[in-house]
Amino acid sequence: MSRIGNKPIEIPENVEIDIQKDTITVKGKLGELKQTYDSISFELKDNILTVSRPSDKKDHKAKHGLYRSLVYNMVEGVSKGFTKELELVGVGYRASNQGQKLELALGFSHNIVFDVVPEVKVETQTEKGKNPIIKLSSNDKQLVGHVAAKIRSFRKPEPYKGKGVKFVNEQIRRKAGKSA
Repeated sequence: MSRIGNKPIEIPENVEIDIQKDTITVKGKLGELKQTYDSISFELKDNILTVSRPSDKKDHKAKHGLYRSLVYNMVEGVSKGFTKELELVGVGYRASNQGQKLELALGFSHNIVFDVVPEVKVETQTEKGKNPIIKLSSNDKQLVGHVAAKIRSFRKPEPYKGKGVKFVNEQIRRKAGKSA
């Protein structure tokens, strides 16, 4: 029994859902998202969307919870949006952006220039005495997470001093240094 797949999705009043044969489209104030699906059926009744599967095969069970989560994230995205914040920890680490170009100084010989996809809005905050913060926001949860993971991969936090690009509020497992 899929607990996630059986949960109904409440649709806010400013969100429209269009269910086709193999595509579901969600429109809201923050944009429009599409998702293709197969072997799952959606039913919209009184602003409540329910997801059902044709049988209890392993493949159908897996897709039941998957597509329910994907559609729920689409509804949340077009109504509220998603944000991820990254923090640059380290002496001399800087971040600045010119539109969709993100320039990172992460201790390498040259700065890293990263072109952020147009669907993701990027902001940088730099305050004296605090670590620089990169704020990514979009209506697509998967895309925001992917871009954030790509930026984090340029300099992952290391376990001894904690220097690197990390998510805000991320706990880094620290290791003890040399013991004399």
